[in-house]
Amino acid sequence: MKLNELLEGIPCDVRGERERELSDVVYDTRKELCMTHLFVCIKGFSFDGHTYASEAYARGVRVFAASDELSLPDDATVVYTEDTRKFLALASANLFGHPAKKLLTIGITGTKGKTSTSFMVQSILNEAGIPTGVIGSTGIYYAGKFEETGNTTPESYLLHKLFAKMADAGCKAVVFEAASQGFKLHRTYGIPSDAAGFTNISPEHIGPNEHADFEEYLNCKKMIFSQSEIAYVNAEDPHYEEIVAGAPCKIVPFGDEGGFHAEELRFTTKEHRLHTAFTAVCGNERIPVESGVPGLFSVSNALAAISVAKRFGVSDEAIRRGLEKVRVRGRMEIVPVDRPFTVIIDAAHEGFSCKCLFETIALYSPKRIISVFGCGGNRSKLRRYGMGEVIGAHSDLSIITSDNSRLEKTEDIIEDILVGMKKTDGKYEIVIDRREAIKKALRTASEGDVILLIGKGHETYEDKDGKKTPFDERQIVLDFIAAGMPQDS
Repeated sequence: MKLNELLEGIPCDVRGERERELSDVVYDTRKELCMTHLFVCIKGFSFDGHTYASEAYARGVRVFAASDELSLPDDATVVYTEDTRKFLALASANLFGHPAKKLLTIGITGTKGKTSTSFMVQSILNEAGIPTGVIGSTGIYYAGKFEETGNTTPESYLLHKLFAKMADAGCKAVVFEAASQGFKLHRTYGIPSDAAGFTNISPEHIGPNEHADFEEYLNCKKMIFSQSEIAYVNAEDPHYEEIVAGAPCKIVPFGDEGGFHAEELRFTTKEHRLHTAFTAVCGNERIPVESGVPGLFSVSNALAAISVAKRFGVSDEAIRRGLEKVRVRGRMEIVPVDRPFTVIIDAAHEGFSCKCLFETIALYSPKRIISVFGCGGNRSKLRRYGMGEVIGAHSDLSIITSDNSRLEKTEDIIEDILVGMKKTDGKYEIVIDRREAIKKALRTASEGDVILLIGKGHETYEDKDGKKTPFDERQIVLDFIAAGMPQDS
């Protein structure tokens, strides 16, 4: 592709040769570089790509995109643009042939529920015969394939590359989690959404390298409206009026009588698995559904997914089948054990999300709750205090253990957890090794109990002493039960 073709429709000032042949766009200084690469100087929180331009030139690059003046030899071509992050998004779309236009694009934003809602939409659309990919915090899923991702919303270049791969693999739609950081850093810039979902908002992700305050956080989330034809917004959220104020696209509420809302809620246990059933109602339309994702939050997420699906003319039967089949890895994920108790894996990793988890479990009146949890190393001590207090107050037994201790000692992290735990009357035990802690919980559980494996969620590794080693809680549970839960293992 010629540089001129790559720059089509992008406001910029080119200094140097415009007919250069390019093979790729690069913004990561760790990548291999060559003469046919365009290097985009991105400003990050702790690193500025402009300072790397001379080294990139020495490694062969001759075409650059920058917002600040570069001092390079005369044979370099520099594309000057106001914002290199926006440039990267638009150039990537051109490079990959605007793959978003080949797909139905659905953006899901919100503080909680993005992942669950995304998988619900995917499951429904797949049942409707619309092959759909998902991009989000637990990874990238399409056409039976899985890829890891470092961010909830990947960099714009990766988004367009993924869209292209999905289209080539036969996908007709893509659901992507639109995180506030993704909007702030223009990762979704220029990507139109055929429909959007806004699940809820609460004051999180505020602080250094995130958002200055709640107002900035909310405004970043609201950027989804400027990229969408229509947006479905949770009318039950306390900030609903702030969310929809000034929205430039059509807004349709869900959760109240203005759109799909839930009636006849039922929280049941079948074969020691938790189920959620309700009737989705909008005007004269009534859709009885049952979901394998437990809890009240799952009802709200399902209403968002139903609203989006109806936008594309999906049948009630596809909605029912999709919600019945959906499983979300690491989000209220029920492990299919052949025992008279329930095992659930959830990614809750701070006090508020833990509180929501226990409120959900309480709907099913378990005999006992046995919680296995730790806290991450090199993270806030306040989070440890909060988790200790919430989990201690709501569990019949807490087994405190490791959880990605990173470069800290697990014993020191547990001491912080105990600050909160000891504010409660909750019974607890300490088992440093997480694998052994899980086995302890499984041996302890009896009929009607719920075991909660809290914190790791979808992760399949343990991060300790600067190394990541394989650690899949699902497989640990299944293997241990299959072996008969021996006492000496």
